[in-house]
Amino acid sequence: MAETAALLADEVLPERPLRQWVLTLPYALRFLLATDSGALTQVLGVAYRMISVHLLHKAGLTRATGDTGAVTLVQRFGSALNLNVHFHMLFLDGVYVADGTDPPVFRHVAAPGAADLQSLDHLSHCGGTQSRPEAVHAADRASPATG
Repeated sequence: MAETAALLADEVLPERPLRQWVLTLPYALRFLLATDSGALTQVLGVAYRMISVHLLHKAGLTRATGDTGAVTLVQRFGSALNLNVHFHMLFLDGVYVADGTDPPVFRHVAAPGAADLQSLDHLSHCGGTQSRPEAVHAADRASPATG
C-alpha cells in the first residue's frame, strides 16, 4: 500500500488540491460488486460521472468545456475484515479548462457544502441506477499533493 501511495504522489497526481470522496453502498450491492466486476465498473462509472459533473457545474463549465481528474481505490474489506466494498476516490479539487491552443488551466472549486452533498445524495437515489449510496462523504482534505 505504501508503494502505491508513493507512486501516486510521485508519478501520477499533479501538485493540485485534492479531495477524497468515500462512497459506501447498501449491503446487498456490496455482495453483488464483490463477485461481479462488470457491475463494479458500472457503479464506479456512475459515481465518477456524478462527482465530475458536480465539479464542472460548480465551475460554470460542461463536460465539453472542462475536464476533471480522479484516482479511485476500491476497498473490499472493512476494519474488521468484513466484506465492505466501497470506493475511496481522490478527485482534483477543481477542473481543468482547455481552449485547445494553450496548456490547460486549473480552476479551483470551493469545497462542497451540506446542500451540495444532499444534492449528490438525491441524484444517486433517483439517477436511474440501483446503486443507491448510503452515504456520500467528502473528507475535509484540500491540500496540495506532495511529491
